[in-house]
Amino acid sequence: MKLRTLFLTKNLCYEVGKKHTPKGIMVHSTGANNPKLSRYVGPDDGLLGNNPYNNHWNQPTPGGRKVCPHAFIGRLKDNSIATYQTLPWDMAGWHSGSGRLGSAQNANNSGYIGFEICEDGLTDPVYFSKVYREAVELTAFLCVIHDIRPVEPYLIDHSEGHQLGIASNHADVMHWFAKHGRNMDVFRADVNAEMAKIANRELLKAATKISDRVPGGINILMWSGNDREWKGKYADALLLKIADAWD
Repeated sequence: MKLRTLFLTKNLCYEVGKKHTPKGIMVHSTGANNPKLSRYVGPDDGLLGNNPYNNHWNQPTPGGRKVCPHAFIGRLKDNSIATYQTLPWDMAGWHSGSGRLGSAQNANNSGYIGFEICEDGLTDPVYFSKVYREAVELTAFLCVIHDIRPVEPYLIDHSEGHQLGIASNHADVMHWFAKHGRNMDVFRADVNAEMAKIANRELLKAATKISDRVPGGINILMWSGNDREWKGKYADALLLKIADAWD
Protein backbone atom coordinates (compact mmCIF):
# COMPACT_ATOMS: atom_id res chain seq x y z
CA MET A 1 0.00 0.00 0.00
CA LYS A 2 1.16 3.49 -0.86
CA LEU A 3 -0.52 5.85 1.62
CA ARG A 4 -0.08 9.60 1.45
CA THR A 5 -1.90 12.42 3.22
CA LEU A 6 -3.51 15.50 1.70
CA PHE A 7 -6.33 16.69 3.90
CA LEU A 8 -9.14 18.51 2.10
CA THR A 9 -8.90 21.45 4.48
CA LYS A 10 -11.15 23.72 2.41
CA ASN A 11 -13.97 21.18 2.29
CA LEU A 12 -16.87 22.13 4.53
CA CYS A 13 -16.73 18.72 6.18
CA TYR A 14 -13.17 19.35 7.34
CA GLU A 15 -14.07 22.87 8.48
CA VAL A 16 -16.97 21.52 10.57
CA GLY A 17 -14.52 19.03 12.05
CA LYS A 18 -16.98 16.80 13.89
CA LYS A 19 -15.19 14.02 15.75
CA HIS A 20 -16.25 10.38 15.84
CA THR A 21 -14.91 7.08 17.11
CA PRO A 22 -14.35 4.74 14.15
CA LYS A 23 -16.16 1.46 14.64
CA GLY A 24 -16.67 0.44 11.02
CA ILE A 25 -15.53 0.92 7.43
CA MET A 26 -17.67 1.59 4.38
CA VAL A 27 -16.19 0.94 0.93
CA HIS A 28 -17.33 3.17 -1.94
CA SER A 29 -16.48 3.72 -5.58
CA THR A 30 -16.81 7.03 -7.38
CA GLY A 31 -19.43 6.21 -10.00
CA ALA A 32 -17.56 8.00 -12.80
CA ASN A 33 -15.11 6.81 -15.44
CA ASN A 34 -12.03 8.66 -14.22
CA PRO A 35 -9.36 6.67 -12.37
CA LYS A 36 -7.16 9.72 -11.71
CA LEU A 37 -6.75 10.75 -8.08
CA SER A 38 -6.28 14.34 -9.23
CA ARG A 39 -9.97 14.45 -10.16
CA TYR A 40 -10.85 14.35 -6.47
CA VAL A 41 -7.70 15.20 -4.49
CA GLY A 42 -5.90 18.50 -4.84
CA PRO A 43 -4.08 20.70 -5.30
CA ASP A 44 -1.30 18.87 -7.13
CA ASP A 45 1.47 17.81 -4.77
CA GLY A 46 3.81 16.85 -7.59
CA LEU A 47 2.62 13.25 -7.65
CA LEU A 48 -1.08 13.65 -8.31
CA GLY A 49 -0.80 15.55 -11.57
CA ASN A 50 -2.63 18.62 -12.78
CA ASN A 51 -6.41 18.92 -12.70
CA PRO A 52 -7.12 21.33 -15.57
CA TYR A 53 -10.69 21.90 -14.41
CA ASN A 54 -9.72 22.52 -10.77
CA ASN A 55 -12.83 20.57 -9.75
CA HIS A 56 -11.16 18.48 -7.04
CA TRP A 57 -12.92 18.18 -3.69
CA ASN A 58 -10.68 20.54 -1.74
CA GLN A 59 -13.40 23.18 -1.81
CA PRO A 60 -16.40 23.78 0.45
CA THR A 61 -19.09 21.91 -1.50
CA PRO A 62 -17.74 20.06 -4.56
CA GLY A 63 -20.26 20.28 -7.37
CA GLY A 64 -22.66 21.87 -4.91
CA ARG A 65 -22.74 18.75 -2.73
CA LYS A 66 -21.76 18.16 0.88
CA VAL A 67 -19.38 15.25 0.30
CA CYS A 68 -16.02 14.22 1.71
CA PRO A 69 -14.69 10.69 2.36
CA HIS A 70 -11.66 9.82 4.44
CA ALA A 71 -9.57 8.59 1.53
CA PHE A 72 -9.38 7.92 -2.21
CA ILE A 73 -7.66 5.10 -4.07
CA GLY A 74 -6.66 5.62 -7.70
CA ARG A 75 -3.94 6.54 -10.19
CA LEU A 76 -1.15 9.04 -9.78
CA LYS A 77 0.19 10.94 -12.78
CA ASP A 78 2.76 8.17 -13.39
CA ASN A 79 -0.14 5.66 -13.52
CA SER A 80 0.91 3.91 -10.32
CA ILE A 81 -1.76 3.22 -7.69
CA ALA A 82 -1.88 5.05 -4.38
CA THR A 83 -4.15 5.91 -1.47
CA TYR A 84 -4.61 9.51 -0.34
CA GLN A 85 -6.02 10.15 3.12
CA THR A 86 -8.24 13.23 2.86
CA LEU A 87 -9.68 13.47 6.39
CA PRO A 88 -8.37 12.43 9.80
CA TRP A 89 -9.70 8.96 10.55
CA ASP A 90 -11.32 10.26 13.76
CA MET A 91 -13.23 13.01 11.96
CA ALA A 92 -16.75 12.23 10.76
CA GLY A 93 -16.83 12.14 6.97
CA TRP A 94 -19.65 12.86 4.57
CA HIS A 95 -19.80 9.77 2.41
CA SER A 96 -22.94 7.70 2.98
CA GLY A 97 -25.98 9.93 2.64
CA SER A 98 -29.05 8.82 4.60
CA GLY A 99 -31.04 5.61 4.52
CA ARG A 100 -34.41 4.59 5.89
CA LEU A 101 -33.25 5.14 9.49
CA GLY A 102 -32.74 8.83 8.79
CA SER A 103 -29.86 11.28 8.95
CA ALA A 104 -29.28 10.74 12.67
CA GLN A 105 -28.50 7.07 11.97
CA ASN A 106 -26.41 7.33 8.82
CA ALA A 107 -22.97 5.79 8.52
CA ASN A 108 -21.27 9.13 9.11
CA ASN A 109 -22.89 9.58 12.50
CA SER A 110 -22.51 5.89 13.28
CA GLY A 111 -18.72 6.07 13.16
CA TYR A 112 -17.79 4.59 9.78
CA ILE A 113 -14.59 5.45 7.95
CA GLY A 114 -15.48 5.78 4.28
CA PHE A 115 -13.08 5.58 1.35
CA GLU A 116 -13.64 5.84 -2.40
CA ILE A 117 -12.04 3.74 -5.13
CA CYS A 118 -11.74 5.73 -8.36
CA GLU A 119 -13.63 3.90 -11.08
CA ASP A 120 -12.49 3.43 -14.66
CA GLY A 121 -14.71 1.88 -17.31
CA LEU A 122 -15.22 -1.09 -14.92
CA THR A 123 -13.93 -3.69 -17.37
CA ASP A 124 -10.11 -3.47 -17.09
CA PRO A 125 -8.95 -6.46 -15.00
CA VAL A 126 -5.44 -5.06 -14.51
CA TYR A 127 -6.62 -1.77 -13.02
CA PHE A 128 -9.23 -3.55 -10.93
CA SER A 129 -6.74 -6.01 -9.46
CA LYS A 130 -4.40 -3.18 -8.46
CA VAL A 131 -6.99 -0.99 -6.77
CA TYR A 132 -8.66 -4.02 -5.19
CA ARG A 133 -5.36 -5.03 -3.63
CA GLU A 134 -4.75 -1.47 -2.45
CA ALA A 135 -8.21 -1.44 -0.87
CA VAL A 136 -7.58 -4.75 0.90
CA GLU A 137 -4.32 -3.47 2.39
CA LEU A 138 -5.81 -0.11 3.41
CA THR A 139 -8.77 -1.81 5.06
CA ALA A 140 -6.56 -4.29 6.91
CA PHE A 141 -4.46 -1.39 8.20
CA LEU A 142 -7.55 0.51 9.37
CA CYS A 143 -9.04 -2.58 10.99
CA VAL A 144 -5.85 -3.12 12.98
CA ILE A 145 -5.34 0.43 14.21
CA HIS A 146 -9.01 0.90 15.12
CA ASP A 147 -9.76 -2.64 16.37
CA ILE A 148 -12.45 -3.17 13.74
CA ARG A 149 -13.58 -6.70 12.93
CA PRO A 150 -13.66 -7.41 9.16
CA VAL A 151 -17.23 -8.75 9.28
CA GLU A 152 -20.70 -7.35 8.74
CA PRO A 153 -21.93 -4.86 9.84
CA TYR A 154 -18.52 -3.37 10.63
CA LEU A 155 -16.98 -3.79 7.18
CA ILE A 156 -19.50 -3.09 4.44
CA ASP A 157 -19.89 -1.36 1.10
CA HIS A 158 -22.34 1.43 0.29
CA SER A 159 -24.98 -0.94 -1.06
CA GLU A 160 -24.89 -2.97 2.16
CA GLY A 161 -25.12 0.26 4.13
CA HIS A 162 -28.34 1.01 2.28
CA GLN A 163 -29.70 -2.43 3.18
CA LEU A 164 -28.91 -1.67 6.81
CA GLY A 165 -30.74 1.66 6.58
CA ILE A 166 -27.64 3.79 7.23
CA ALA A 167 -26.79 4.87 3.66
CA SER A 168 -28.47 6.15 0.53
CA ASN A 169 -29.53 3.87 -2.32
CA HIS A 170 -26.27 3.31 -4.21
CA ALA A 171 -25.00 0.14 -5.88
CA ASP A 172 -21.30 0.56 -5.14
CA VAL A 173 -19.14 -1.39 -4.97
CA MET A 174 -20.94 -4.58 -5.98
CA HIS A 175 -21.84 -3.26 -9.45
CA TRP A 176 -18.07 -3.26 -10.14
CA PHE A 177 -16.71 -6.10 -8.00
CA ALA A 178 -19.09 -8.64 -9.51
CA LYS A 179 -17.69 -7.99 -12.99
CA HIS A 180 -14.35 -9.34 -11.75
CA GLY A 181 -15.54 -12.30 -9.71
CA ARG A 182 -15.45 -10.51 -6.38
CA ASN A 183 -18.04 -9.63 -3.76
CA MET A 184 -17.92 -8.18 -0.27
CA ASP A 185 -17.70 -11.61 1.35
CA VAL A 186 -14.54 -12.30 -0.66
CA PHE A 187 -13.24 -8.82 0.17
CA ARG A 188 -13.82 -9.35 3.89
CA ALA A 189 -12.03 -12.70 3.73
CA ASP A 190 -9.10 -11.12 1.90
CA VAL A 191 -8.89 -8.35 4.51
CA ASN A 192 -8.93 -10.91 7.29
CA ALA A 193 -6.10 -12.83 5.61
CA GLU A 194 -4.10 -9.61 5.21
CA MET A 195 -4.59 -8.74 8.86
CA ALA A 196 -3.14 -12.10 9.83
CA LYS A 197 0.13 -11.11 8.14
CA ILE A 198 0.60 -7.94 10.17
CA ALA A 199 3.07 -8.36 12.99
CA ASN A 200 3.63 -5.96 15.90
CA ARG A 201 0.10 -4.60 15.88
CA GLU A 202 0.54 -2.61 19.06
CA LEU A 203 3.67 -1.01 17.64
CA LEU A 204 1.77 -0.06 14.49
CA LYS A 205 -0.99 1.51 16.59
CA ALA A 206 1.53 3.45 18.65
CA ALA A 207 3.32 4.73 15.57
CA THR A 208 0.04 5.86 14.05
CA LYS A 209 -1.01 7.76 17.15
CA ILE A 210 2.16 9.80 17.50
CA SER A 211 3.38 10.03 13.90
CA ASP A 212 2.59 13.76 13.75
CA ARG A 213 4.95 14.38 16.68
CA VAL A 214 8.03 13.00 14.95
CA PRO A 215 10.08 15.39 12.76
CA GLY A 216 9.62 14.24 9.20
CA GLY A 217 6.84 11.90 10.27
CA ILE A 218 6.85 8.15 10.69
CA ASN A 219 6.28 5.82 7.80
CA ILE A 220 3.53 3.88 9.52
CA LEU A 221 3.29 1.50 6.57
CA MET A 222 6.78 0.08 6.78
CA TRP A 223 5.36 -3.36 7.50
CA SER A 224 5.17 -5.36 4.30
CA GLY A 225 3.08 -8.29 5.41
CA ASN A 226 6.26 -10.27 6.06
CA ASP A 227 6.86 -10.70 9.78
CA ARG A 228 10.59 -11.29 9.49
CA GLU A 229 11.15 -8.22 7.34
CA TRP A 230 9.15 -6.04 9.73
CA LYS A 231 11.02 -7.29 12.79
CA GLY A 232 14.43 -7.35 11.18
CA LYS A 233 14.47 -4.04 9.36
CA TYR A 234 12.13 -1.67 11.07
CA ALA A 235 11.04 -2.48 14.60
CA ASP A 236 14.10 -1.23 16.48
CA ALA A 237 14.38 2.01 14.53
CA LEU A 238 10.68 2.68 14.90
CA LEU A 239 10.76 2.05 18.63
CA LEU A 240 13.57 4.60 18.94
CA LYS A 241 11.56 7.17 17.01
CA ILE A 242 8.54 6.60 19.22
CA ALA A 243 10.65 6.91 22.37
CA ASP A 244 12.30 10.10 21.13
CA ALA A 245 8.90 11.63 20.36
CA TRP A 246 7.88 11.32 24.00
CA ASP A 247 11.01 13.03 25.40
